[in-house]
Amino acid sequence: MNFNFGFSYVGFIFLLMLIVPNLIWSKNKPEDYEKYVKNENKLLLLFERVGEVLVTCTALIFKDFNIHTDRIIVLIFAFYLMILYECYWIRYFKSEKKMKDFYSDFLGIPVSGATLPVLSFFMLGVYGENIYLIISTIILGIGHIGIHLNHKREVY
Repeated sequence: MNFNFGFSYVGFIFLLMLIVPNLIWSKNKPEDYEKYVKNENKLLLLFERVGEVLVTCTALIFKDFNIHTDRIIVLIFAFYLMILYECYWIRYFKSEKKMKDFYSDFLGIPVSGATLPVLSFFMLGVYGENIYLIISTIILGIGHIGIHLNHKREVY
């Protein structure tokens, strides 16, 4: 595995695809969302926050994620997962914005709003052969998906 420091425009695009809908969501949170946030597991929250920082930094500082012909199909798959993530958000923003809308499955993928971006960044790490992004994404996934699964259990 090679680690080539430098700016990743692909990582930047993936992060934009992640951040923009979340900014819109911050003004369109589901009804009663704050009630569920109070119950979040502190250890999962720590994993989520650490993972967010690590994934953001790692996705930007390694040019290994920029387009190259090796394993291009893996990059296409990672991008496809991010497109599905955007589709998940479109469906949510068109909904009544209830907790059940936020945590409903999308295309059979449980807690899609958490699962799809984690899988996408994991695949980006595989594409770039970058163990740092892979590990960072696992840390993020433990926290982010774990929190969302707990919320989903409470809602249903």
